[in-house]
Amino acid sequence: MADAVHKEILKTISVLMTTAFAFVAGSAWNEAIQTLIKEFIGESGSAVSGMLIYAVVVTIIAVVVTLFIGRLVGKAGIDIEE
Repeated sequence: MADAVHKEILKTISVLMTTAFAFVAGSAWNEAIQTLIKEFIGESGSAVSGMLIYAVVVTIIAVVVTLFIGRLVGKAGIDIEE
């Protein structure tokens, strides 16, 4: 019983953490794209390279952490539905 509860807690936490990283990566890309559009429309967009770098870095971190979480959950024998 306790083992099943522990696995369910790990499963829920891993799904929530993965979702949170996806949200942060999506937000970073949203800001980067908005800044890029402002650059081409004519508004001062000197921060465009910084925003793009930020978006790429956040995406890479999110992917690495998501893979790490997935491996930990897999080693624990927890199956997460797609």
